Amino acid sequence: MDNNKEKAVILLSGGLDSTTVLAIARAQGFACYCLSFSYGQRQEIELERARASAAKLGARDHLVLHVDLDKIGGSALTTELAVPKGRSPEEIGQSTVPVTYVPARNTIFLAHAVAWAEVMGAFDIFVGINALDYSGYPDCRPQFLAAMEEVANLGTRAGTSTGRRFQIQAPLMHLSKKEIIEKGLALGVDYGSTHSCYDPGPDGLSCGVCDACLLRLKGFREAGCPDPLPYQQEKP
Repeated sequence: MDNNKEKAVILLSGGLDSTTVLAIARAQGFACYCLSFSYGQRQEIELERARASAAKLGARDHLVLHVDLDKIGGSALTTELAVPKGRSPEEIGQSTVPVTYVPARNTIFLAHAVAWAEVMGAFDIFVGINALDYSGYPDCRPQFLAAMEEVANLGTRAGTSTGRRFQIQAPLMHLSKKEIIEKGLALGVDYGSTHSCYDPGPDGLSCGVCDACLLRLKGFREAGCPDPLPYQQEKP
């Protein structure tokens, strides 16, 4: 183990995007410390996939924190609100905030990532935010990340007294799902160990028709390779 490597905190959900970001950070030579959350989401298969991907991609540590966002509510991912299904690409890409938005989730997650990074002396935080496929989410925009980075540097001991600055890196920000998949495959990502679905069945099988599944399947089609995950319904 090379203890001289720069450390980085990777927000890892277990999904396609964050797993690709972990592979990118590793390829850039960082010692990767993965951070996941059990936040009251309706299903936790994504945490199982996050653990598997962290192990496969050589994370130095994988911390899972518990934050009860389900008690706050307001999202189809943490309450019994219906997850949208079968929407067209135009509907998915509309500018209104969808019901799958979890209030302030990325703000909360990044605040925890900054805290852990400060403790271990890391100044790089990687996140799988993508503005092209999720333009309706206000916390997936470049302006949000720039603001959070400024908060980290103004509101921490490390940011104000070490002469170094935190960097919140979002290497997928302006990539299409096709480009993300191609990048991940080139880095050896096993997408069969990831999870994207907003509303999987009790057996963990992806539904195939929620926004996340449709975007994922579209990306694999455009990349010219099959999605290795099984689905409840036939892949469109």
